[in-house]
Amino acid sequence: MATLPPVPHSPAEDGYAILIGTSFITLGLILLNTAGLVTGGIAGIALLVSYILPVPAGIVLTILNLPFFLLAWRVLGREFTIKTVIANVTISAMALLAPHVITFAHLDPLLAAFFGGTIAGMGVLALARHGAGVGGIGVLAMWLQKRNGWNMGRTQLACDAIILLAAIPVMTDARQWLLSVASAAAIAGVLMANHRPGRYAGY
Repeated sequence: MATLPPVPHSPAEDGYAILIGTSFITLGLILLNTAGLVTGGIAGIALLVSYILPVPAGIVLTILNLPFFLLAWRVLGREFTIKTVIANVTISAMALLAPHVITFAHLDPLLAAFFGGTIAGMGVLALARHGAGVGGIGVLAMWLQKRNGWNMGRTQLACDAIILLAAIPVMTDARQWLLSVASAAAIAGVLMANHRPGRYAGY
């Protein structure tokens, strides 16, 4: 049976997917932040820095992503970079607004790790399938998948491990750190199961 050529997404579909993806990622980060957890990737670094310095994670995220935007423009193209910048700015804006509109009276850290990681992973997946990313390690992982066929989830997981190990001196509670590891595994698990080379690369 002949394989039909892929039908490109329309600008409206891309815009809606970016809105959904960024909303999911922001909600996932809110859950993790409320429980005092970190995760992998550039978002994990932003959360970690926000715990150390009195700077909102959304602002840290934007600053850390600047060099990765240049990498994205060079190796992944103009369209991907523009979508990624839009997604990143949206996440940053939502993260700054979120504390004023969303609060949790009680949140179990275990549920925060699982649902926060899973929801954020679904958001990253939505962006990836529409040719966008959250910047940071995600840009590197998508480039390696496109160039070498490396699984995006596994690449992300390896980078996450390095980031989480670096968080040990900051996180004094061992259970808190283990739950942070679980959240990163949840994000990577979503990508490993649903974003494989040769199936639906999204760009």
